[in-house]
Amino acid sequence: MISNLVYLYLISPLHTGGTTQEGNLLGIARESHTDLPYIPSSTIRGRLRASTSKEEKTALWGNTIDDVTGGTDENLKQGSLWIGDGSILWLPVPSLSHGVVWVSSPMLLRRWARFNAPTATIPNEYSTNLKTGKPVYLKDAILKDTTLQAWKDWKTFIPTNASTQGLERLLVLPDKHCATLIQMSLWRQVKIKLNEHKTVDGGFRYEEAIPPDTVMYFPWGITSQANGQASDATQKFQKLLGKHSILQIGGQESLGRGFVQQWMATQEVEQGANK
Repeated sequence: MISNLVYLYLISPLHTGGTTQEGNLLGIARESHTDLPYIPSSTIRGRLRASTSKEEKTALWGNTIDDVTGGTDENLKQGSLWIGDGSILWLPVPSLSHGVVWVSSPMLLRRWARFNAPTATIPNEYSTNLKTGKPVYLKDAILKDTTLQAWKDWKTFIPTNASTQGLERLLVLPDKHCATLIQMSLWRQVKIKLNEHKTVDGGFRYEEAIPPDTVMYFPWGITSQANGQASDATQKFQKLLGKHSILQIGGQESLGRGFVQQWMATQEVEQGANK
């Protein structure tokens, strides 16, 4: 089990460039096997490395080709920390009956549990902490009250932090339906280019982004290059995160995109799962 996690609560839409562009749609990074949005580990690592002091940058993250060719180091060095990809845990979708409902799926919850709560009981499809007895209206979908199941231990799957106190309307959907709703709930912004006369110059394009109020996480750990300095590297990483509780990840920082509240996971969630 890898119990080292850092949670991300999106304050603003987050855009990480995808590998392809279809027509006038500028997509975001997606997992190849699920097509779900994610944050590449290289993007997270680059942001954290840029926030690290010069004195500790090489020790924690290693050096770069530019460092070697610039004559500051003789050989490439691997740092003491590794960073994993950022995955979705809960994503908000609009609801005509409840305002906003956060959705996830058994696959997403199981993926999270493998990291931090291996004994947690994964809820069944259509489990919810919403009051049953009435239908739930989601974005272009209606769930009948007879489909929904009461979910009592939902707090086990909510990271403990002030940012997540508002996550009180949860719904676990089948994997395929959750993926469809996530796709439909992504932010899409129309971008156009204006000339000096303030008229449209050329065409337009849509840019996707993961919506604010999404809860994500990424795993981290110590590499074999730590050479017995795991405790020291962990303390430095904790100190780094403590100094930068809000990070900007991805592109379009000048537009206020990609700002996230981050915090390191504790064992509170896992202990709660074992009760």
